[in-house]
Amino acid sequence: MNNPNPLRANLYVVAAPSGGGKTSLINALLEKDHRVSLSVSYTTRTARPGEKDGVHYHFVDDPTFNDLIAKNAFLEHAEVFGHRYATGRDAVEKKLHAGFDVLLDIDWQGARQIRKSFPSSCTIFILPPSLEALRDRLARRGQDSEEVIEERMREATAEISYSSEFDYLIINDDFELALADLQSIVRHRKLQRPDQKDHYDVLLAELRGNG
Repeated sequence: MNNPNPLRANLYVVAAPSGGGKTSLINALLEKDHRVSLSVSYTTRTARPGEKDGVHYHFVDDPTFNDLIAKNAFLEHAEVFGHRYATGRDAVEKKLHAGFDVLLDIDWQGARQIRKSFPSSCTIFILPPSLEALRDRLARRGQDSEEVIEERMREATAEISYSSEFDYLIINDDFELALADLQSIVRHRKLQRPDQKDHYDVLLAELRGNG
């Protein structure tokens, strides 16, 4: 795995309520920036039509999930809508060491845990323009019953209450603008002095007359 980026790799946490458009934004960012890699989460839920093990998720049963927790194999884990999700430690650390920025598609519970392990991680919360717009998106997906949509709306209100814990907020009203905002955050992190220093030490020494 060749280092695609000479600057220091960063860890990004992206969270949003169900229907917030997080997955679409992440996929669009991955298409535009090949220096960014998405962490494939573990889950105890069953695969949906079209989902592939190891591509969309690592699908495991509860005993396997518990065994991985015992082995300290997860950076974070949480229960969402009755199913358990987690981020594998080994894969994330390998990607970071190889120079890839890594995106974690997790919720606020996972974000709290990641901040403890990676204080320098960047956390981003995707917000819908309104609750009405969010409800409309959930309905248009055609995946859930009205009862499930109501449950997701209640959960969305609870999740949004934790958005103040995140470093950045992006309102996903205009998709292209939201994507540009996400790209700007990733670019901004790369321009911070601590990230630039290691890469440009030689140049800085020359410019200061110490080369």
